[in-house]
Amino acid sequence: MPPAPRTNTVFRELRGARSPGEFAAVVRRAARDIGERVSCDARYIGRVEAGEIRCPNYAYERVFLHMFPGRTLADLGFAPRSAVRGRGARAAASVPPVPTEPAAVHGPVHPIEQYEIQNHEESDVRRRAFMTGGPATVAVSLTPATAAALPVPAPRAADPGGARRAGEAEALAVEDAVRRIRVLDDRHGADGLYRRAAVPLRTAFELLDAATGRRATADRLHAGAGELAISVGWLAHDSGRFADARSHYAEALATARMCGNAGVEAHAFCNTAFLARDAGRPREAVRAAQAAQRAALELGSPRLLSLLALREAGGWAGLGDRPGCERALARARDLFDRGVTDADPEWMSFYGEAELAGLEAQCWSALGEWARAARFARRAAELQEPHFVRNTALYTAELADDLARAGRPDEAAAAGERVVSLLDEVQSSRVRSMLAETVRVLLPHRRAGGVGGFLDRYAALPRPA
Repeated sequence: MPPAPRTNTVFRELRGARSPGEFAAVVRRAARDIGERVSCDARYIGRVEAGEIRCPNYAYERVFLHMFPGRTLADLGFAPRSAVRGRGARAAASVPPVPTEPAAVHGPVHPIEQYEIQNHEESDVRRRAFMTGGPATVAVSLTPATAAALPVPAPRAADPGGARRAGEAEALAVEDAVRRIRVLDDRHGADGLYRRAAVPLRTAFELLDAATGRRATADRLHAGAGELAISVGWLAHDSGRFADARSHYAEALATARMCGNAGVEAHAFCNTAFLARDAGRPREAVRAAQAAQRAALELGSPRLLSLLALREAGGWAGLGDRPGCERALARARDLFDRGVTDADPEWMSFYGEAELAGLEAQCWSALGEWARAARFARRAAELQEPHFVRNTALYTAELADDLARAGRPDEAAAAGERVVSLLDEVQSSRVRSMLAETVRVLLPHRRAGGVGGFLDRYAALPRPA
């Protein structure tokens, strides 16, 4: 049995008075400064400080060395990479066989099962093989300058005539596909991604019928397939394919209930509520959001409950029920103010003050309070972190529409111009539809300052295929 990991006291001292969640936010900001992608959270910081991660992956290494110039990994309390991975680790008799974090390029992967040190090199090689090749690999090209792979390995045959099998490598691949889709959507929106993302989704559901050696692995595969179905459903939702989105969300919900995963269930109901609101079914939106809140109660995440309260508020606003909407908004703000916790789901990385303001803007807009909606939409656009390009375009489009309806056409045109400038990078039918509505409202005001120029620029946009 490997000895217990040694606490990384140096890293703990570097964190200082900040909470693990606050320090994780600093790490994510530092990553963005140098163009890295890490999904750091309080749990990851805790694992580092507890010594569970003796050496970070290469992406985290670059971020930590950027944060603390002039220091080495050893200065930060980490062990040399050769001491914890591959042949070097096996050759060093003085180094105990403590697990390390698997290599990754899109942020940390948190393994459920731990392996002895002699298995690390083989696992890394197998995972790289699954993640970079095979019949299920699919290339996603959103623009000439953007390409990414969303591979999920097909089930392996145990022997020439045996049952198909799936293990940790397949579970990791499904989880990685989910992360990659989210990163691409954050930057570029859904339109160029949806149909290609359906390929790994089909493969992921094939894995659910494969034999697995451990219940924990089977549960991870079900959870990963459910999250992947939600991600693909969102791509369908954002690209205007509401029927497809509804089907994917229902599939995710069924998968969550089969494996008893309350987190995936809450996420599926959350997105179902959002879809119902956009599809003009506000009462269904309220009920789905309330179902999501019941599922999420056991998870212990105030931020998740806050987002779900906002989903409920959107439904009440769609029904024209201002008191119901205001109660849900007040609950959402109170829960948000309780801060981040280790229980917050990974998929909620987008939910910060900007999203809170943006969703409140949508509520006031649905209630016809355009000036108030514009204030919140402006706040959302100003607060949004730069790498969430799609959301920046969304909030700015909301602002343009609210200003146009509030009788401020010149300001609306200026906001619309900013959205147009983002459309080379963002492919979202949702954003385009909002902008088209703004154009319709502004047509009678062509002579107002800046409106004519904006309308001409919009008219010159290439139509999506």
